[in-house]
Amino acid sequence: MERLIFATGNENKMKEICMILGDLNYEILSMKEAGIDMEIVEDGTTFEENAVIKATAISKAVGCLVLADDSGLEVDYMDGEPGIRSARWMGENTSYHIKNQKIIENLAGVPDEQRTARFVCAIAAAFPDGRVITKRGTIEGIIGYEERGENGFGYDPIFFLPEYGKTTAELSPEEKNEISHRGRALTLIKKEL
Repeated sequence: MERLIFATGNENKMKEICMILGDLNYEILSMKEAGIDMEIVEDGTTFEENAVIKATAISKAVGCLVLADDSGLEVDYMDGEPGIRSARWMGENTSYHIKNQKIIENLAGVPDEQRTARFVCAIAAAFPDGRVITKRGTIEGIIGYEERGENGFGYDPIFFLPEYGKTTAELSPEEKNEISHRGRALTLIKKEL
């Protein structure tokens, strides 16, 4: 069975990835599981560029199919922030609880129709022969007024989906994978594989 390495150290992401890609004929490994310890500078200006930087660097080093994603939250009222800096916004080691509270504070007094936001996920697949493909998935929602839900991670507790009446942290893992930005991008990549 061929190896497929997903360039992440995030265990929550790996659970989602394995649920969605698990029926492909690949052994799916995280960088840690594959014994890869590389520091990669993500200095792209788009989600796609950062995903390609990660996937190609690792694929060149290990010679197998590598998938990488770059994802984040774009809040329209905050001019698209935190955007491609979502993980590093307010500092690399700042907890998401603090980041979430800051976004809620930034939107204090802002009505629902101006609280629009989206999660964006770009996934790059770098093949050993040098080919690279990228796919993007998005999910639209609004920023909630408080953190809600125990599922999910990152900005999920404040990302509210009006049509579900829930935040993405209140969805079951199955529901989330079906509609999430990462789920959509992975499904598009899966078709290519």
